[in-house]
Amino acid sequence: MPERIYLDHAATTPILPAAREAVAEAMGRWANPSSPHAEGRAARAALEDARARIKAALGWNGDLIFTSGATEAIAIALRGRGAYETNVSAVEHDAVMRHAEGPQRIEVDADGLVSLDHLRAWLDPCGATAFIVIQAANNETGVLQPYDEIVATIRADRVDKEVLVLADCAQTAGRLPLPAADMIAVSAHKLGGPPGVGALLVRDVARLSATGGQERGYRGGTENLPAIIGFAAALEAAEPWLDRAAALRARLETAIVAEGGEVIGANAARLPTIGAYRMPGVAAAAQLIHFDLAGIAVSAGSACASGSLKTSHVLTAMGMDATAAGEVIRVSFGSSTDEADVDAFLAQWRTLKARLRAA
Repeated sequence: MPERIYLDHAATTPILPAAREAVAEAMGRWANPSSPHAEGRAARAALEDARARIKAALGWNGDLIFTSGATEAIAIALRGRGAYETNVSAVEHDAVMRHAEGPQRIEVDADGLVSLDHLRAWLDPCGATAFIVIQAANNETGVLQPYDEIVATIRADRVDKEVLVLADCAQTAGRLPLPAADMIAVSAHKLGGPPGVGALLVRDVARLSATGGQERGYRGGTENLPAIIGFAAALEAAEPWLDRAAALRARLETAIVAEGGEVIGANAARLPTIGAYRMPGVAAAAQLIHFDLAGIAVSAGSACASGSLKTSHVLTAMGMDATAAGEVIRVSFGSSTDEADVDAFLAQWRTLKARLRAA
């Protein structure tokens, strides 16, 4: 059997060798960090050491609450925000949408960028306290939000309001600098760490309501110390490769456009590791089957929702109709992706297009 090609790294990326070794070593001396005995105290010391290492690697000087991933980090932030009037961008991850009550959404343009005018229009009349959720990079399209402009808009002339900002950085943490948000959700398995661990970074933990027994009362459940140590190891072992990813994506997109495909969010700054592409006339489900049978793993939309048949709320918020949105797939790169992988994908794209023309 030929070796398969994995182009779904935005869903999860393989664990780095250093992280895998760190997890295995930590499992050999595992104890509950909340236990008062010597083994428990040693586990607590290892936990706090990993916390410090992760904060240093991310350049974060606030608090860090360990979670099972970005989804739980988002849930803790939104459950613990109190009576803050809340709004989220129209292209947030499903994990945010599940906790964001009400019909209001901060609009985006055709490239998926938050409308600063719409953000101002919502903020000006809202109460003295507000809570806003805007992701750093979209998990389906890779579109990067202009966070400096967003934060400047939020803070400008609002001395009478307290506005907290939560940034979903699951796709950017460890790759790009963290935005100037009050809370940040991160996930280990997106950056080469083990699955089942993440963190909520908080500038002022007093802004959250305590809801659990561990992590200073802000999260329930025994900390997953081996995974946490693997998380720290993955961040420290990561090497810069975004420039190479950008070159690979440019190679891919030049060919896709030449073949009559459409690049989603083409006019916006995008995370180099993620691209979303429409093949007019071919449903995403048919594309996924074709590529999978050809030995290539890609996805349609978010990994958390790709098994469903519902239309992507991200693409419809960008103005696409249901038919067009249903023809979009996501290709995402990892540190091991190379030109041969891209060329193999393009060969299958052309094969599928040829079948369409023949039909």
